[in-house]
Amino acid sequence: MLKINNLSKSFNKETDHEIQLFKNFNLEIQKNKCTAIIGSNGCGKSTLLNMIAGSIILDDGEIMLEDKNIGRLTEEKRSVHIGRVYQNPSMGVSPSLTILENMSLADKKSERFTLKRLVKKNRIPEYIKLLKELDLGLENQLNTQVKYLSGGQRQSLSLVMATMKLPDLLLLDEHTAALDPKTSFVVMEKTKEVIERHNITTIMISHNMKDAIDYSDRIVMLDKGKVILDKDSKDITEAELMEIYRMRISRDIAS
Repeated sequence: MLKINNLSKSFNKETDHEIQLFKNFNLEIQKNKCTAIIGSNGCGKSTLLNMIAGSIILDDGEIMLEDKNIGRLTEEKRSVHIGRVYQNPSMGVSPSLTILENMSLADKKSERFTLKRLVKKNRIPEYIKLLKELDLGLENQLNTQVKYLSGGQRQSLSLVMATMKLPDLLLLDEHTAALDPKTSFVVMEKTKEVIERHNITTIMISHNMKDAIDYSDRIVMLDKGKVILDKDSKDITEAELMEIYRMRISRDIAS
């Protein structure tokens, strides 16, 4: 489904501070499954997600999505096939626009830009249906500007917008990290429901070991651009993941 072949990426090239984060990196993401990418700061998980999305350009290699090499496409062209929910609750929405206008923008994602009216009235029943599935009452606030929503409501709206066109791939970029624990739980539950309802192939970055296990099918741990663990989520515990973390941190301190 998603195959990353021989991917390489360096920063500060040809300087004394050059860092080669990935070298001949390979990873395959299973279709209709949720894969959690975890690891300490600097391990490469955010860079990897940004290279898949197209916001960071790879140096070499291929990113194959449904047998098409998207590695050299612009971020805009990739967004037709890839949905994304960001860590910042305001990044996936337009705060100054209403819920209805945001939904309409997401609905026009794969269309060419025109000066036609943004909102198509015949699509409103579909927007209401999608929002009702969240069970947060957003379908009753269509004319409310998004800036007046809570962080959890904005992330839930971002999730619906990112999945409205049923993308080939959904990227969750630590999308509950900025939320309080109670709200984070609600958003994770809504995320699970949406992913399972539509069978969307998903990559989720998380610092929360419990969430990574509870809400994914597979755990991939990175360390300095390399895969050091790749297991089904049901086959590993939170305690085991934390022990691996502690060992890595101790090693880094010692070196």
